[in-house]
Amino acid sequence: MLQNTGALAGRTLFVTGASRGIGRAIALKAARDGANVVVAAKTAEAHPKLPGTIYTAAREIEEAGGKALACVVDVRDEEQIRSAVEQAVAKFGGIDILVNNASAINLTGTLGTTMKKVDLMLAVNLRGTYLTSKLCIPHLLKSSNPHILNLSPPLNLNPMWFKNHTAYTMAKYGMSMCVLGMAEEFRGQISVNALWPKTAIQTAAMDMLGGEGIERQCRKADIMADAAYSVFSRPLAGPAHTTGHFMIDEDILREAGLGDMEVYAVEPGHPLMPDFFLDVETDDTPSSKALPSSTKTSNPIEETFALIRTVLSQDLVQSTKGVYQFDLSGEHTGSWFVDLKQGAGLAGQGLPPSPPDVVMSMDSALFSRMFRGELKPTMAFMTGKLRIQGDMTLAIKLEKMMAAMSKSKL
Repeated sequence: MLQNTGALAGRTLFVTGASRGIGRAIALKAARDGANVVVAAKTAEAHPKLPGTIYTAAREIEEAGGKALACVVDVRDEEQIRSAVEQAVAKFGGIDILVNNASAINLTGTLGTTMKKVDLMLAVNLRGTYLTSKLCIPHLLKSSNPHILNLSPPLNLNPMWFKNHTAYTMAKYGMSMCVLGMAEEFRGQISVNALWPKTAIQTAAMDMLGGEGIERQCRKADIMADAAYSVFSRPLAGPAHTTGHFMIDEDILREAGLGDMEVYAVEPGHPLMPDFFLDVETDDTPSSKALPSSTKTSNPIEETFALIRTVLSQDLVQSTKGVYQFDLSGEHTGSWFVDLKQGAGLAGQGLPPSPPDVVMSMDSALFSRMFRGELKPTMAFMTGKLRIQGDMTLAIKLEKMMAAMSKSKL
């Protein structure tokens, strides 16, 4: 991992969404240098499912060697942001670094996304980032080495990153467009950049979205904290100066001299799930891996569902609570379903007996590869080969059933 050098000693960071996850990790990394950190987040009282509050984060920051100011901040509320900025300046004398980390996510299609959700994502991701930046910039301009870092992706216009969650993509790209505009507007005065993870990062929110076992496909938030630290250590002027860039955590750390990224893996050696908005090259060559002789058939889909039925259980139903519909094209066209919502589960050909929570459309050959364990649904979705309508979290949970099937030697 990247070692602390003391570069942030005495500097003040204003971090939105710092009570948990990546925001908290960045705050703690800076605290080990003796930095001042403004914990600007909504959670003042413990959440029933998500650990951490602004006060627990502030205590951890001070235990790590920094100074903390806990402020209740909903980035949709201008007065709360303004008050937190004023408190930060009064307590620490200014603001040197702004981290726009607060974000809202809802991975549904146009027809499945309520306007309440659309408004929330635009208000938090786009407007919140713009507003917090606007209120911090007058103070950042007084710093000797000011930075704005938005945790947002590169502006990838590949349609695959829009088609399944247009509203989320618009809102998240709004944060990136703030980087594009403000970097040029304040060139030579403030370094404005974006940072995005190459792989999924384990956070409490990811655990809720992905369900049990998802953490094995993730890296720890430390990788984002180390990458952010490296960016903040760069000067405002000179050859190392960087502004207007869309950075990837792993690339930043390799530039800093780190070669081994396994230290950041939750489970070293386990395949990692790529994050959204990054095009991933995969091998499209049909697999030469043959099915065991006992499962060779003219219709591998029927054989696959025969095995699916052998792994259905009440435990799997209780941990999933969803109805899947698979619309297959190609050589073996047709609709199939897996009902993991009632009893001990049900699977078969045709439409499900109750409305599906998620519909997955793909080529039948891709379906076979997925259930042989050669391709994860998340990877298929990321590369545009799988179309998902409905609850994205259930698509991720499907991997648990696939793991059970793998143990049954499909």
